[in-house]
Amino acid sequence: MSTIGKKFAKLGVDNAPGQEGRCKEDSLDFRGEPLPGRAVDFSHGDVDAFPPIPNSLKHVINGVEHIGARQAYTEYRGGSETLFMLSEKLSLFAGCAIDSLQGMILTPGTQGALFLAMGALVGRGDKVAIVEPDYFANRKLVEFFDGEIVPVKMDYFGCNDRAGLDMEQLENVFRGGVKLFLFSNPNNPVGAVYSQQEIHAIAELAGHYGVSLIVDELYSRQIFDGRGYTHLCAEKNAPAQLVTILGPSKTESMSGYRLGVAFGSRDIIERMEKLQAIVSLRAAGYCQAAFASWFSEPAGWMAGRIVEHQQIRDDLVSMLSSCDGVQVRPTEAGSYLFPQLPPLDVDIKTFVKILRQHAQVTVTPGTEFGPQFTDSIRINFSQDAVAACSAIERMLCLMSRYRK
Repeated sequence: MSTIGKKFAKLGVDNAPGQEGRCKEDSLDFRGEPLPGRAVDFSHGDVDAFPPIPNSLKHVINGVEHIGARQAYTEYRGGSETLFMLSEKLSLFAGCAIDSLQGMILTPGTQGALFLAMGALVGRGDKVAIVEPDYFANRKLVEFFDGEIVPVKMDYFGCNDRAGLDMEQLENVFRGGVKLFLFSNPNNPVGAVYSQQEIHAIAELAGHYGVSLIVDELYSRQIFDGRGYTHLCAEKNAPAQLVTILGPSKTESMSGYRLGVAFGSRDIIERMEKLQAIVSLRAAGYCQAAFASWFSEPAGWMAGRIVEHQQIRDDLVSMLSSCDGVQVRPTEAGSYLFPQLPPLDVDIKTFVKILRQHAQVTVTPGTEFGPQFTDSIRINFSQDAVAACSAIERMLCLMSRYRK
């Protein structure tokens, strides 16, 4: 296989969110009887159960009808008015001053921001530290840009007052020549929030060893149990080479608009702009208008969304925890659970396929987040509450059948 062939062979898409769709075939349980309940796709959130921010579409339509070409063909970094508006909102949210002209860029989703940031910072042979487990695309992006993955462990079952990152190991890999550290906070797939002490230590170590940072804060608005959240960009000792990624996506059910924001070091943002200019030109011009609804939701809308998701989380955690052999850490933010299953007679990829075919339940195998997570699955619980609970019941029923 050619070098380019080997590179793309590593970019599997079979288990990516949305790829499976809603399974409509083989809808019989293992007894050959019709399945109760409807299909549930836990690989991503259900925007029918949790619709987007009110008036988001109206802003887009207004951009089409009244602004026209000026909205369609913005600057590569995004429309200047939108950038200024967002810089004010995000400066308040993140607790740091954001330069709308030189320190910010709008992207086609936060996935687009992640690709651009990695392209701006990773060269052939560069060592890149990533957390295990963490967002499944992180590993693929390091390999795509010919970097070297340097894993750092997170003991997410061993503590409940912090994410559980191994700080001693992190310093060792920084000392060993890591150029970039990429991590999500809250963590995807676990949902753990990094403590203030962990964030402070990461910033201090990165500054000391000259390591660049990409911090994916996509789920930082949906925090549960009154827990605090620390933005690394607001730390006094934040390193010079830092990019923070945010966007109206999963929490706001606006993934379909494909909008993301990256802000941080001017030289990195400049490189991201140059890369975007040859990849996608800009975030979709008309969709940029939907940013007007972000952080401007109706009173109580965000608080209500948090309450509803926290209740679903509690119900699913209770169901999973009551099953012998299942271990799960209650997510502290976002909408993911990453339960560890008991030993099964089939491997995790086969079990995931069985769930789709015989329970109409789609989940993401843990191996997408690190090769060692062969007994875990990721569940996005931003779903209809009744349907989600029914799906977990069917999953646990099948699991009992395949237990060793």
